[in-house]
Amino acid sequence: MFYSTGIGYIGMLACVITLSFYCSIIAITIYYFIVSFQTTLPWTECLEEYGKACVNCTVSNCPQFYFSQVVVQEKASIDDGIGLPNWQLTLCLAGCWIFIFFSLIKGVQSSGKVAYFTALFPYVVLIIFLVRGVTLPGSLEGIRYFIEPQWEKIYDPTVWYAAVGQCFFSLGTGTGPITMFSSYNPFRHTAYRDALIISLMDTFTSLLAGFSIFAVLGHLAFLTGEDVSVVATGGPGLVFVSYPRAIATFEFAPQLFSVLFFLMLFTLGIGSANALAGAPITILMDQFPSVKKWQMTLGACIAGFLSGLMYVTPGGQFMVTFMDYYGAGFLLYFLCTAEVVAVAWFYGLNKFIRDIEFMLGIRVGWYWIICWGTIIPIGLVAVLIYAFATATPLTNNGVEFPTYVTGLGWAIAVAAVLMLPAWGLHAASKTSGSSFSERVKNSFLPKKSWGPRAPHFRKGWEIFKTLGEMTYNIPVGDNTVAVKVRGVKERVLVTPEVNAVTIRVYNLSADATINESSGSGGLTGFLHSIISKKCHTWKIIENTFENFHISVESGAKVVNHTNGQKMYNNDYVITIKF
Repeated sequence: MFYSTGIGYIGMLACVITLSFYCSIIAITIYYFIVSFQTTLPWTECLEEYGKACVNCTVSNCPQFYFSQVVVQEKASIDDGIGLPNWQLTLCLAGCWIFIFFSLIKGVQSSGKVAYFTALFPYVVLIIFLVRGVTLPGSLEGIRYFIEPQWEKIYDPTVWYAAVGQCFFSLGTGTGPITMFSSYNPFRHTAYRDALIISLMDTFTSLLAGFSIFAVLGHLAFLTGEDVSVVATGGPGLVFVSYPRAIATFEFAPQLFSVLFFLMLFTLGIGSANALAGAPITILMDQFPSVKKWQMTLGACIAGFLSGLMYVTPGGQFMVTFMDYYGAGFLLYFLCTAEVVAVAWFYGLNKFIRDIEFMLGIRVGWYWIICWGTIIPIGLVAVLIYAFATATPLTNNGVEFPTYVTGLGWAIAVAAVLMLPAWGLHAASKTSGSSFSERVKNSFLPKKSWGPRAPHFRKGWEIFKTLGEMTYNIPVGDNTVAVKVRGVKERVLVTPEVNAVTIRVYNLSADATINESSGSGGLTGFLHSIISKKCHTWKIIENTFENFHISVESGAKVVNHTNGQKMYNNDYVITIKF
């Protein structure tokens, strides 16, 4: 299609950019995990190696100093460049990519085993922190701050923009990991159920993490006499400043809780990184099948490590903010908006719903139809336009980026977006048509190769798709639809099953004759008379019938449909097996 290839490349680019700076955050997590084994947590006091800049260090201000001046050694600005990589964080970054390599070396076989631990262990730690947190004084105030809505923010489109972007990232939609994992599922896998489970579990996990974290932050606010909004900083400061600061106030084994916290962050991060890295590796393996899996994985991990070095420099936090805004946040939002619009408005919502029905055997309700067709695409476009129309200059810790850096950011974003029309025009040039406008129009149509790859599923899909196009579906009663045929209302239900398409006909007219002979009285003519004589795609069904076993049932009795027996006012089931 006109838009499909461009969307694919934008998705892979957003995935690679996100992964590059995401692993640098995991590297800092590894650093904190290692230093948490010290007798005294290093962010609670001044040490000689911190230099003369560390003065009057207390539990209130030392965590911020430790993070910005000791760990990342952050520069005040990047006007003179970002500096050289920190050797300690470089080693931690290498360790992160080594772990990713061994997790993905055998594809989903190895990553699936790692996922058992990375998916379950964080829940154990979150529950431990929740139990510990609610027993501390001031915890309820922190939880109240977490769940109490600020209603005035609901009218701010930038809040919606940030919230939707976070949902996209948290669920892994748009960039490819979900598509990559689903490609390993059987064709009839209940993806509808999985989508609901993933969405509900993501919400549950976010709530559990929120309660666990803000219970401890509430205790910190209680001890310091500050408001919860002051101690709960946003961004990396929440996990590398605020929470370590809160853990340092624990009277019992703060080192243990610090180790557990950063180990939990590592498992969460490495699980997401495995998914993000698996998507482009799978794409490359599909493009270059002759390359061995371990070789492709090794090359991708080395490239990811080298691209991540700029994030472990003194100006690395500026680069994280920069790439997160222009390279990941904007692209991810634009990508998901383009995908929804492409499926709902260009491919066709009705076709999409029929595809779901054929794969899963269920027909989605009106709630999903309204959301996919109108609310989501219009809402995403409106929020995106307003958020950028009212955008303010990008800053990092209150410091604005140089003008040339901002220009470079928009250049990267625009260049990525232009992939969509560029690949679209390329698709149009490869599409047949008597004129350029006709080729562009035809390029928006699905290719002939579009559809299930397995031959038996594809044959069934062609039949099911054609039947669906010839019927006018209106909900009537339980699991039936009303179809108007030549002025007479018949009750017909077309149902996809495993290796079969079933047509259920209710209250058939008395003059219908069922047999396998040719002509208007044969089985093809029988089905033809049920549906429509005006459909130009009827020949597709007629030509493919001979490749399938066809049976007709009346109630529980199987009818011998070779003798021309007539059926009067009964319910019939016609099954086309392939």
